[in-house]
Amino acid sequence: MNFPGFFHRRSHCPASSELAVSIGNFDGVHRGHQALLQSLQQAGLPTAVLTFEPLPREFFQADKAAPRLSSLREKVLALRHYGVDQVYCLPFNQTLAQVSAEDFISRILVQQLQCRFLVVGHDFRFGAGRRGDLHMLQHYGRQYGFTVMEQAAFSLDGHRVSSTGIRAALQAGHLDQASQWLGRPYTLCGKIVHGDHLGRELGFPTANIPLNRRPVPVQGIFAGRLHSERGSWIAAISIGLRPTVGGKQMVLEAHCLDADNPDLYGQRVQVELLHQLRHEEKYPDLDTLKAAIARDIHHTRRFFAEHPEDSPNPWTTSSH
Repeated sequence: MNFPGFFHRRSHCPASSELAVSIGNFDGVHRGHQALLQSLQQAGLPTAVLTFEPLPREFFQADKAAPRLSSLREKVLALRHYGVDQVYCLPFNQTLAQVSAEDFISRILVQQLQCRFLVVGHDFRFGAGRRGDLHMLQHYGRQYGFTVMEQAAFSLDGHRVSSTGIRAALQAGHLDQASQWLGRPYTLCGKIVHGDHLGRELGFPTANIPLNRRPVPVQGIFAGRLHSERGSWIAAISIGLRPTVGGKQMVLEAHCLDADNPDLYGQRVQVELLHQLRHEEKYPDLDTLKAAIARDIHHTRRFFAEHPEDSPNPWTTSSH
């Protein structure tokens, strides 16, 4: 690849292969995206997704951009899980923002990706000033020899599935709806780091994942699961600022139930959120906080007792 800053993740086919390609943010890789990927795989060619980092909305509206559903790593994991052979990522910067739609087609789709089949969403726009659209792609597809397919919007129960709708469901605590639209539980991935060991002092040791560099669309206390290469456990999970102890940065803390004190420091793990127990609260002292954590663990056990069908197996492949 010779376009400035163009790189790829996770290749399963020769770099010279002609490809079936889709382009987009793929934030969350939800069921609408999954339907698009199924159409992509029908071409009988190695498949590739072209995405961007940061997302275009983050570049143009950095202060107003909504929280992402998935980090780049989580997106790549999900795309791999749903059968994509190659994931290409273009750094979205001023140079890329000024590339004309025509140059985007000729230089990126044709010369670099060797696209022979292209699937895009029904509202896809691209290129400087968002001039590129389906009709332009079809016109140049005839010239350069690639086929273009438009994927219709995907709906469930009369509602269009979208990243925006999933984000709203998560922010409202409606994890069931978010899971239905995602086609899997909402999952956060990260590396376990050493914390201040307050949980251990209170009798509830936690696996800590810092979130200070990544806004997330959820906050509160949850019943869920933690998956690592060393095992999987049900867990009581906290996502927030920890106001009782004067926390200033967002952190995810997972207390694994019935775990034999696993050493997970430095491990990349996957944390699934299945049910919101309550909102984060500030308590007057540590004894009150400790009592609240004990209740959260009790409610987590009750949730899993009432939902025995929940499997301990992670939906993704290994994050390594």
